[in-house]
Amino acid sequence: MSDAPPEPVDPDRHLSIADGPEVEIRVKGSRFLGRALATGTEEEALGRLARIRRRLHDATHHCWAFRVGSPGECRERFDDDGEPSGSAGPPILGVIHREDRFDTLIVVTRWFGGTKLGVGGLARAYADCAREALGAAPARTIWRTTTLQVDCGFDDVGTVEATIQKAGDAIRRIDRRFDPTPLLRLSILRSRVEPIRAALTEATAGRARLTTPPPPNDGESGAER
Repeated sequence: MSDAPPEPVDPDRHLSIADGPEVEIRVKGSRFLGRALATGTEEEALGRLARIRRRLHDATHHCWAFRVGSPGECRERFDDDGEPSGSAGPPILGVIHREDRFDTLIVVTRWFGGTKLGVGGLARAYADCAREALGAAPARTIWRTTTLQVDCGFDDVGTVEATIQKAGDAIRRIDRRFDPTPLLRLSILRSRVEPIRAALTEATAGRARLTTPPPPNDGESGAER
C-alpha cells in the first residue's frame, strides 16, 4: 500500500464528460445497455433517467448513479432498482469515482436473460457496462472561474488591457463595453483572481473599480486536451 498523500484538488478545473453513445454487453443471456450522460444538477439527472425509463420501458431494471457538482461540494446518489442491495448502483458509482468524473450520470439498463448471476456476477456486469459507457463518452474539462468586473476611465483602458494581457491563460473570457464608460467583465481562474485584482489595482493606482458580481454561470467548460 502506498503512503503517498492524496493528490491535491485543482481549484481551477475538474473532469466531466459530454453525452456518450449507448454501449451493450451480454452476460449469460442478460443484456446490459449503458450510457454516460452529462448532467449539471440532480433534477437534470433524474429527468434524463426518467426519459430512459420511458423509452426502454420493457427492461427489467434501470440501475444508475450520478455525481453532480464540483470537488468538495458535490452530491452523489445511486439506485439498485430492485437488484440485490449493493450489486448495481455502488459499482456504477465506483466507476465514476475511479475515473474522477463530476457532473456525470451513468444509467445501466438490464433485460434479464433467465440465468441468475449472483451478487458478485451482477456487480461485475454493472461495473463493466458502466466502465465501457464512461469510456465511450467524450471527456471535458470544467474550468472553475470567477467573474471580476472592471470599471475604469478611458485614460486607464490601455493600462488595464496591458495588465490583462500579462495574465495570459488565467483569463478565460473577456466581455467589453465602452458606452457610456469602459466596463470589462473578466472570467478568471479561481486561483488567480486575487493576484490579478492586485495587479489591476496597482497598475491603475486604485482608480479602477473592481467588483465580483455573481455571473450567470460561475464556470465554463471546454474539451479536454
